[in-house]
Amino acid sequence: MNTEYHPPDSSIAVNIPDPGLPLPEGDSNVIDTDYVIGQDNVTAGMLGLRVDLHGTVFLWSAAVILFFVIVTLGFPDTMGRLFGETRGFLTANLNWAFMLSTNLFVILAVALIFSPLSRVRLGGTDARPDFSYPGWFAMLFAAGMGVGLMFYCVSEPLTYFGDLRSGTEGPLGAQLTGVSEARSLSMATSIFHWGLHPWATYAIVALALALFSFNKGLPLTMRSIFYPILGERIWGWPGHLIDVLAVFATLFGLATSLGLGASQASAGLHYLFGLPNNNTTMVLLVLGITAVTLVSVVAGVEKGVRRISQLNMSLAFVLMFFVIICGPTLLIATGALNNLSAYLKELPLLSNPFGRDDQDFINGWTVFYWAWWVSWSPFVGMFIARVSRGRTVREFLIAVLLVPTAVSVVWMSAFGETALDQLMNGYEGAKNAALELQLFAMLDQLPLASVTSLVGILLVMVFFITSSDSGSLVIDSITSGGKVSSPKTQRVFWVLIEGAIAIALLLGGGLTALQAAVLITGVPFMLVVLVSGYSVYQGLRSEPRI
Repeated sequence: MNTEYHPPDSSIAVNIPDPGLPLPEGDSNVIDTDYVIGQDNVTAGMLGLRVDLHGTVFLWSAAVILFFVIVTLGFPDTMGRLFGETRGFLTANLNWAFMLSTNLFVILAVALIFSPLSRVRLGGTDARPDFSYPGWFAMLFAAGMGVGLMFYCVSEPLTYFGDLRSGTEGPLGAQLTGVSEARSLSMATSIFHWGLHPWATYAIVALALALFSFNKGLPLTMRSIFYPILGERIWGWPGHLIDVLAVFATLFGLATSLGLGASQASAGLHYLFGLPNNNTTMVLLVLGITAVTLVSVVAGVEKGVRRISQLNMSLAFVLMFFVIICGPTLLIATGALNNLSAYLKELPLLSNPFGRDDQDFINGWTVFYWAWWVSWSPFVGMFIARVSRGRTVREFLIAVLLVPTAVSVVWMSAFGETALDQLMNGYEGAKNAALELQLFAMLDQLPLASVTSLVGILLVMVFFITSSDSGSLVIDSITSGGKVSSPKTQRVFWVLIEGAIAIALLLGGGLTALQAAVLITGVPFMLVVLVSGYSVYQGLRSEPRI
């Protein structure tokens, strides 16, 4: 179905053929292009199943991914060694590039908030939001980094605190014998990894996608961001390559989170019920949660992702408030403000990419996180873009940049301060536990430990479902030429692929393989995100403002 839209003061008719992609409302500077969304797609039907795919992008993405899964499962030991060597090489040689790039994303996002360009409305001057604030915030946060916050909310503060006190190379290469100083820097560093830098990365990509799709009339796919540079060439092989890279980055970034979630859920089930904590359990968890995700996929965005995201946020806040009330409440309340202050104070030093004395810390923690966020940026960015139509640029950036950062401060303070307080009072169970068990060991010292640990496991699984559901939505949009109303059969395929990659990485090297995967895909996609910043500026300059 083709719909003609006439930009203000123009006689040019622009074709926007996908009924799932809304027309701009009011004034908007739509790009004049002869390309029709989906014109290169292959459509077919067999056994009651329909497909609507961009042949080149889908075939190359699916073929390479399937080859990777087969090789990793067939030669797990060899691939495990390869992942470890690759991770070491990339962190040692490209740490400065990741850190410098993410700094630029923060600077650009903050500058745009205060710029006159922030008065541009996504979707046209008369567009209105598709979702309420509660539903919007829930989807933003749940899609962004849920599994990781569950996995690291206790382990990061405890690890950094121990390293700083013992003289092991920790944040900034410091050795702090004083408890308060070590506590402050460990919390500031934990918030640093979950604060402005990751959300600025997501925000820039999401803003570029929303702008060029909802305002400029281009497909909701990564190639559209490159229009200011490549022009009509984005419809050829340069665009195909960009979209294929986006698929790889999204799948491996998701697989890392899914793998971490499976390992933590398996450890939690072993801790509570004595179930075996091994590869078999983790594989069964991935398979089971993937099956639940398929139900959500069939339900669609409104009934599936939105409802699960809201359930996700409800469970997360119940668990967080329980820890605040039953833990050291006054310490958490004052600690959140002190931690925010410490984070802002230490931010220039922690984000400095040059002349550091803590290279092992940077390579082992910060660079992995930055590569993880860059790998997640096409997935989270495209999903945020899809649910953010109707927001002004200022409203969008404040929400995407500041609201999740504030929640991360409170979350890390609640769990981190509780764990550190237990350590100061002589309990070393969480400190000595395996990484994936530290959350459950901390909860064990609070009332209703079995109930809260079970909620924690459930929360990890729900985050797993939300991420996989949202990721399949995004990958399907990329591989269907930017369409957002393609057959659900395709999303089912990508959900299954996400689960297969997570299983392959778990069996082919565990955490090292997961970290190597995001680094490998993060390197080329870092350049794509940098281009997004330039494209956002160029695109906003030509848009009418409210």
